[in-house]
Amino acid sequence: MKRYKDLLFYIVYIGGFSLLIYFLLTQGQHLELAHGINTQTGSASAPAWNSFTKAIQHSFASPLSLLLLQIITILITARLLASLCKKIGQPGVMGEIIAGILLGPSLLGTYFPEVSHTLFPATSLGNLGIMSQIGLILFMFVVGMELDLSVLKNKAHEAVVISHASIICPFALGIGLAYFIYQHTAPEHVNFLSYALFIGVSMSITAFPVLARILQERGMSRTRLGALTITCAAADDITAWCILAAVVAIVKAGSLTSAMYTILLSAAYVLTMVKVVRPLLTRMGKAQQSKLYLNQAIIAISFLTLLVSAWCTEVIGIHALFGAFMAGVIMPDSLNFRRLFREKVEDLAMTLLLPLFFVFTGLRTQIGLLNTAEHWAYCLLFITIAVTGKFAGSALAARFVGQNWKNSLTIGALMNTRGLMELVALNIGYDLGVLSPQVFTMLVIMALITTFMTGPSLTLINRFFKEKDSDEQMMPIVIEENR
Repeated sequence: MKRYKDLLFYIVYIGGFSLLIYFLLTQGQHLELAHGINTQTGSASAPAWNSFTKAIQHSFASPLSLLLLQIITILITARLLASLCKKIGQPGVMGEIIAGILLGPSLLGTYFPEVSHTLFPATSLGNLGIMSQIGLILFMFVVGMELDLSVLKNKAHEAVVISHASIICPFALGIGLAYFIYQHTAPEHVNFLSYALFIGVSMSITAFPVLARILQERGMSRTRLGALTITCAAADDITAWCILAAVVAIVKAGSLTSAMYTILLSAAYVLTMVKVVRPLLTRMGKAQQSKLYLNQAIIAISFLTLLVSAWCTEVIGIHALFGAFMAGVIMPDSLNFRRLFREKVEDLAMTLLLPLFFVFTGLRTQIGLLNTAEHWAYCLLFITIAVTGKFAGSALAARFVGQNWKNSLTIGALMNTRGLMELVALNIGYDLGVLSPQVFTMLVIMALITTFMTGPSLTLINRFFKEKDSDEQMMPIVIEENR
């Protein structure tokens, strides 16, 4: 009985107010005449279907709707190609980079221009670029947190020798290459110093996250060789980002003398982060060391540190990504704190936002611009210099500090991995106008090839050196799985 009473009340109550609303809306149409609206000739006279389709088209073209469609397309394509790359023994990040190339003008824009224009119109790239930069800032923050400075201290001697040798050799070769190709490939407004330094940096980058992922997938992360290599990559990462920050400062200032002010301000920033901010964060980390979760106040402080650090370095003139990286480095050393915080950031940054960066890079990469034999000759020259400098520089330095040839060549092959970190540096150079679209495309191809060749190179080295080295014994060293 109660159920019927409730139903009757519902019908009377809702029905009564619905009739009242209908009456008021109907009577309100008479008020339109007072505002000069003719209901007979206005939009109401248009066919209902045409009005509906126009509304759908308008909604489809709205910035938010278009951005959501872009993200859906990017994530589906990136996931499919990442899975495919994993099946052929390549890190998943390679698939995401290739997805960006395929969705850009090199494939989609060439063969399906109408689809490309509808999905990625030029007016929408600003929103996509901003979101990709947010993803990069979060990603660099995670990379900074994943650096284990205690491991770096324990193996500092060998790691620093190998790491710096793997930087200075390709850096010098890159500057030498820039000397010969500057007049043919540099934009007109770019001076030789800026161009040469950026070419040198692009030759010197090692992708620490991709390298760590390769070690993890090959079961090398718990070996002496794996620990040494990941330490070399960590030292390489820190050094390369410091060099890149200095290069960006020089490029923005226009000369080495003018850049000294930026470099001095950057040194003051780093000193403040290490000596003032880090001790405060360490106290916060100790208070959270035994807890299984982070409260919202701690999360807010950590994110605020990240954003303020990124803002400071952007204002100083060495790019926001360096500030994000530095904020990650100075986070409390507590493994529990870093693990809990990384879990909150990593999925969002790497699964959702980072693929947007790959596609944004792909939209800038126009392989069709390399339309002459000379262009492809330059591209081949970039690849040769990059592989020779990084592979040979790392391998010879490893051999000099006492590693056998197998380990030395393995370190050389791993340090030659560039991947995402190279794309970050290249996009900075492109944004600053130092790299032309043609050179940018050449260097993106170089990054793809040098990363792709890492797996086959390691397999070839292992086949050549069949005997098991003593350095391959298992150690109680655990490296977190990285992207």
